[in-house]
Amino acid sequence: MEITVNQQVYQITHNCNIKQLFGDVLQKPSQGLAIAINQNIIPKTQWESHFLQSGDKIIIIKATQGG
Repeated sequence: MEITVNQQVYQITHNCNIKQLFGDVLQKPSQGLAIAINQNIIPKTQWESHFLQSGDKIIIIKATQGG
């Protein structure tokens, strides 16, 4: 199935949760990141139980310090 992550299209398996997205698909650590799927923020506590759907539009936001 096809999903979009920060405007880039990816092909993933049907049983991919958010945690697997970072480890298996994007191959990047998830520390300091927030994620929105179809304009809804998904709490980090739900990343293992939230499975991606075909056509999901995902935005990954990196936390930064500043003032």
